[in-house]
Amino acid sequence: MTGHAGHADRLGQVVSVAASRLTGLLDSSPRAGESAVPRLGDLVRIEALRGAVYGLISSLAACDPCRQGAASGAALMEIDLLGEAVAGQSGAVFRRGVSSYPLLGAAVFASGQADLALVYAKPDADCVRVGSLHQDPSVTAHLIVDTLLGEHFAVLGSTGSGKSCAVAVILRAVLRDHPHGRIVVLDLHDEYAGSFGDGALRLAAGDLQLSYWFLNFEETVEALCGVEETSRQIEAAILREAVVAAKRDHQAGRGADVPLTVDTPTPYRLTRLIELLREGMGRLDKPENATPYLRLIGRIESLRRDARFGFMFSGLVTEDILEEVLATILRIPAAGKPVTIVNLAGVPSEILDVVVSLLCRLIFDFALWSGRGQGAPALPVLPVLLVCEEAHRYIPRDLAPGRREGAASFGPTRKAITRIAKEGRKYGVSLGLVTQRPSEISETVLSQCNTLFSLRLSNESDQEFVRRALPDTAAGLLGALPALRTQEAVVVGEGVSVPMRIRFDDLGEGERPLSRGAPFSASWRDPVEPGRLVAEAVERWRGRGK
Repeated sequence: MTGHAGHADRLGQVVSVAASRLTGLLDSSPRAGESAVPRLGDLVRIEALRGAVYGLISSLAACDPCRQGAASGAALMEIDLLGEAVAGQSGAVFRRGVSSYPLLGAAVFASGQADLALVYAKPDADCVRVGSLHQDPSVTAHLIVDTLLGEHFAVLGSTGSGKSCAVAVILRAVLRDHPHGRIVVLDLHDEYAGSFGDGALRLAAGDLQLSYWFLNFEETVEALCGVEETSRQIEAAILREAVVAAKRDHQAGRGADVPLTVDTPTPYRLTRLIELLREGMGRLDKPENATPYLRLIGRIESLRRDARFGFMFSGLVTEDILEEVLATILRIPAAGKPVTIVNLAGVPSEILDVVVSLLCRLIFDFALWSGRGQGAPALPVLPVLLVCEEAHRYIPRDLAPGRREGAASFGPTRKAITRIAKEGRKYGVSLGLVTQRPSEISETVLSQCNTLFSLRLSNESDQEFVRRALPDTAAGLLGALPALRTQEAVVVGEGVSVPMRIRFDDLGEGERPLSRGAPFSASWRDPVEPGRLVAEAVERWRGRGK
């Protein structure tokens, strides 16, 4: 196959020209082999006055027999334009956009190796290899690091499409050339424990010592107040006053005198908070008004007693450990471990939203206050990539009003991640969303991701959602979404030079994220020797894995 215009690889001729799309009439009897058989998503070259224009085949259809000049059995191809070849210092280079459109009747050619190498050439900017081109495995697929990370990205794909492996390939590729990066992965299923070897610090929630006093007031309300809206408002008003007083008392006991609000991340004691709530209840004129106080006290004491919530509500840590926790999460210094994997698999679902919100907000607030010191010189920028696995679980689309399990129940997390999506790039906080259900995720957040990796999507609503999110120039690639093989993806956006269909590089056996699928065929083939299986499972259940 050759990259020059020639008789052997001609596909047809242009019969219609629009702003970003051409229509071509296929030759009725191609004189070549496989190279002259057009396929959906193929790159083609069209002759123009100033050189060659390139595009992707977005659709193929039988031609109207009444069309003038159309032979029996002729067909049409729609071509989405990508860009053109222009003269550079050392030869032709590819540029997005078209300045010189082809004329009617211009020849359309199948792309050769030289065309693929030109269009998908390694960008001039800092970039990393993540795989190879679907059309030609010898052509490397590169990601542009600064735009990939600086403008957020999302990895979308159905279960079993290779989504987690794709994330591991992307992150490992970036860290291979940038070993002093800072990446925080929120791992909801404990999949990434071995994906980065000794380069990752693995933390369970209990290892983080995420004390209750790290929470801002909105997160505190989410954790301690009831669900019903009217009683929630009453409890929140009572709680606000008590939390401020508890913080003020703790500061006074240590001789501290700094400005204080309900959101200030400063230590206070849960025992003192309960005392203040009891004192407030004791000042009431009517005993029936004590109900919200009793509910708050009951919830706080319940959280303190429940071992599942010990990592946050034990009440044992009242020292100021915020600096230590931030340095651990953000890998400052990295000490050879640029990745922090936060294992959230063991976090109770009742408080998962609060934990995710807290982690996201801590990362953003640190970046914000590092860059803007209220009149003080800005501190060095330490960019951080936050990767949110199963993102649809805690930043879902808005649901019908009044449904607590919908948008309202995810308020703190949605607010924290939305703020990163909208403002994070100003302060060096990048977002990487990973989801199997793009149609269920917040459109506000996903729209801020300027690079999309779309793996196989079998659900029609997910396909349609991605179709709306991607540019018109990728229409030819979108038809392949239901048929993509495992480890393949359509990549579009600012992180790549042009839209492309790629195959991700292979991962070593010990580098792949763990699959939690049950091996039915192997397990059900042979009888089980139970031993202490049931007893140990019940023991772990009662001890919550301890």
